[in-house]
Amino acid sequence: MTITIEDITAAEDRIDDAAGIRRTPVQTSSTLGHRLDADVRLKCEHLQKTGSFKPRGAFNAIHRLADGDADRVVAASAGNHAQGVAFAATELGLESVIVMPETAPQAKVDATEGYGATVRLVGDTFADAMETARSLAADPDTEFVHAYDDPDVVAGQGTIGLELLEQVPEMSLLTVPIGGGGLIGGIATAVKAIDDSVRIVGVQAETAATVPQSLRKGRPIENETPDTIADGIATGSVSDLTLGIIDEHVDEVVTVTDTEIAQATLWLLERTKQLVEGAAAAAVAPLLTGAVDCRDETVVPVLGGGNIDVATLQDILTRALVDRRQFVTLTVRIDDRPGVLGEVAEIIGHHDTNVRSVRHDRSEEGLPVGTADLVIRMTTPGTAAIDRIIADLEAAGYAIKRVVPAIHSEDVDGGGDGAGSDGGNGSSDDELTTN
Repeated sequence: MTITIEDITAAEDRIDDAAGIRRTPVQTSSTLGHRLDADVRLKCEHLQKTGSFKPRGAFNAIHRLADGDADRVVAASAGNHAQGVAFAATELGLESVIVMPETAPQAKVDATEGYGATVRLVGDTFADAMETARSLAADPDTEFVHAYDDPDVVAGQGTIGLELLEQVPEMSLLTVPIGGGGLIGGIATAVKAIDDSVRIVGVQAETAATVPQSLRKGRPIENETPDTIADGIATGSVSDLTLGIIDEHVDEVVTVTDTEIAQATLWLLERTKQLVEGAAAAAVAPLLTGAVDCRDETVVPVLGGGNIDVATLQDILTRALVDRRQFVTLTVRIDDRPGVLGEVAEIIGHHDTNVRSVRHDRSEEGLPVGTADLVIRMTTPGTAAIDRIIADLEAAGYAIKRVVPAIHSEDVDGGGDGAGSDGGNGSSDDELTTN
């Protein structure tokens, strides 16, 4: 079982009938290109209907099913596939039932229902949801739509490859995130059939990777505990179908850490003004780290989705603030008397610094009677502001006991030459094109 370029061109014809599925733009990123010494074009599939590439494959598969006897489709998903199936089924006049784990974020449940699906919450894990969805598909006139182990779904995702060949005919390198392999399988089939010289690199999250080992073993190997901030590629497996395509058409597969994904997410937000989810940022991460050499290349990272969980985004932003010494804890020894807290706060406030929390610590061993420590968590413009605050506090007679990151270093897992280290929240002269 495989797919051909003819399958993908047929999918493109079907998808052209969908009012909501878009030809997504390509953004020329001169800021990223300057850093990498390359010509960088971002394929903005996160601007697709439902916020990811998934409606392409779902629409192609459900279009075929709608031509038969199916009245209802069923899928298991906790995210982008759920919304893609819900949208496509509604567009084609079929009912849809999406089974999600009970742990699925409410925002994703609401979005899936908003596209017309009936959502059923079952169990604690994706495996529980999958089992229930499979059982529902046994009902008459009901078909199961798999996220990636379906030739029609893979062919639909391959239409991105056809678009890219028209939008960036000079491209020499593609980086594509891999979860179950449907996205890279479709894109690689399309691109290699027309221009075999294009180098295609797949990217997996290190703690959810299955493809490197599967390629070595010659069969799909499961990762039973995929754990990554890039939940869109935390499938824990590929299929025989997608592994076969990857083996035939993909030139290299690399892995990236969650820290590298977080840094790429923030870099894209700050420097290209694109808010994407971790699975999409994974396509940029190995370029920023140098794991994939793209010098003098025309490189296209595929940004597959923009449905980032708000809690995950908050973690990423906090990580960045800590790495840049903008979120710190300052401990100040004071006389324990009324009015001192106000005096310290006034000095800090002169330096465009926001106090996030403060507490009096009177329990430290050896603390002199009549004194206390003020433990202040604050957000600052940067290291220079911290130095100025300390200088002013010491000039006012206060002793600084310690300055540390606002969260423990073991909670941060990273640092060094990370996101934003070459300019922070700078402006961008990137250009967005749809040709």
